[in-house]
Amino acid sequence: MSGIYTDNKDQYHILQMIEIERKFLVASEAFKKEALKSTRISQGYLNSNPTRAVRVRIKEEKGFLTIKGKSNDSGTSRFEWEKEIDHEEAKALLQLCEKGVISKTRYEIAIGNHIYEVDEFYDENEGLIVAEIELSNENEAFLKPDWLGKEVTGDPRYYNSQLSKHPYKTW
Repeated sequence: MSGIYTDNKDQYHILQMIEIERKFLVASEAFKKEALKSTRISQGYLNSNPTRAVRVRIKEEKGFLTIKGKSNDSGTSRFEWEKEIDHEEAKALLQLCEKGVISKTRYEIAIGNHIYEVDEFYDENEGLIVAEIELSNENEAFLKPDWLGKEVTGDPRYYNSQLSKHPYKTW
């Protein structure tokens, strides 16, 4: 991903930032023994439109504002922009979010040259565990651990923005 630069006229331009990731269900909790780190996350959506989602997230004592664009046809790539914001501002913005704030624990697991981020959901999404792996290109090879289950890349039901509106327990 790239950032912001200025040209000679001091005008700011945002370079395109593309996130490439694959998403999988998790077949067992064996990943927990391999986790390097776990972080509690709360997040809500100021806008959960599929063409552009605006998310507020609190990870422990840090706040973040994220904008995500529409996914490509395969569901593996999309524009993403994220900025750290003040924790108190993030808490205030969560109060303005659409119904359905998500609560989860994120585990980070190193497998080969990659880090899997595994989200264990709570509340209305309890029972759902999803793993994501970020790649440098859509065809990049990666190792698949035994606890990895069915691939759900591109299935909008598993987007956090959709889980906030249509929780896993209601499927």
